[in-house]
Amino acid sequence: MRVVFAGTPEPAVPSLRRLLESDEHEVVAVVTRPDAPAGRRRRLQRSPVGALADEAGVEVLTPPKASDPDFLDRLRAIAPDCAPVVAYGNILRPAALEIPLHGWVNLHFSLLPAWRGAAPVQAAIRAGDELTGATTFRLEEGMDTGPVFGAVTEKIADDDTAGALLERLAASGAGLLAATLDGIADGSLVAVPQSAEGVSVAPKVTVDDARVRWSDPPLAIDRLVRSVTPAPGAWTEFRGQRVKIGPVSTESPPPTPTDLAPGELRVEKRRVLVGTAGVPVALGTVQPAGKPAMPAVDWTRGAQPAAGESFA
Repeated sequence: MRVVFAGTPEPAVPSLRRLLESDEHEVVAVVTRPDAPAGRRRRLQRSPVGALADEAGVEVLTPPKASDPDFLDRLRAIAPDCAPVVAYGNILRPAALEIPLHGWVNLHFSLLPAWRGAAPVQAAIRAGDELTGATTFRLEEGMDTGPVFGAVTEKIADDDTAGALLERLAASGAGLLAATLDGIADGSLVAVPQSAEGVSVAPKVTVDDARVRWSDPPLAIDRLVRSVTPAPGAWTEFRGQRVKIGPVSTESPPPTPTDLAPGELRVEKRRVLVGTAGVPVALGTVQPAGKPAMPAVDWTRGAQPAAGESFA
C-alpha cells in the first residue's frame, strides 16, 4: 500500500523505520509537527520523525494544524491507501480522516479501552498496573475510541520508568503496526469495536502533576517518580529552589525504621533517606536547577542539609 505516516517524537521512529524498510508498503509522505525551538540556543529543530524522513528522501508535511486547507489539498493529491499514526500530536478532523482509502490507523501505547488519552504509559505506571501493551485501531472522531485491529502485551517491571517502558513498547508496537497494515492490505484483518467495559483515561501529564507529595505513602511516591521519568521529571523544593529527583527506593538495603516527618531528610554514609507517610524512601539522583543530575549522596556534599531540614 501507499501510506502517509504521521508521527512526531522519538517513540514513533521505530514504526516509521519499519515501514521504510518494508517491501509491502511505500511511504510516500510523512506528516509531523512543525520544526520547534530546542536547546539552550532555541534553534529550530526537525522532529525525530521528520529527521528520519529527510534522511530517507521522503516528502515531509508540517501543517500547523491538520485542518489546514493546503495540507488537506496535498493529502488528497497524494491519495494514500492508508495513513498510520504514532504520537503525531495534532487532532485529525473528519475532513482529514476521510481521505485515505483505508483510513488512519493509530498505534496507541496501552491495551484499549484502558488508558485512552495522551499519557497512557505514565498512567499505567502510576496506577501500579502489572500489564500494559500497544494497540492498533482505526481513528475516528472520539478520543481513542475506534475499532481495534490488534494488540501486543508487555509486563511492567517494578523498576520501570516511563522512558524505559515506552522504548520497549515503541519497538514491539512497530511490528504490530506493520502486521496490521499487512492485514488491511490483503483483507485478512477486520477491526473489532472496543469493549464498553474497562475504559480509563490518561490525560497529558503536567509539570504540576510531577511534584512529589511527601505526605503520600512510599509506594505512591515510587510510582509517581517512575511515571514521570524522564519527562517532565519528578520534582520537589529544597530551600525554596526546585530540584528534580530520579527514581527512589524502599529496598536494597531497606530503610531502617525512623521517625522522619514527610519530606524530612536524613543523610547516611551511603544513602539519603526522605520521610513519607510510611517508611522512608532512599533517593536515587538529585538535579538542582542548572546542574546535571548526580547521586543523592554527592548532592548532599554540596547542599549540606542540616538535621531536620526537609523537601517541600
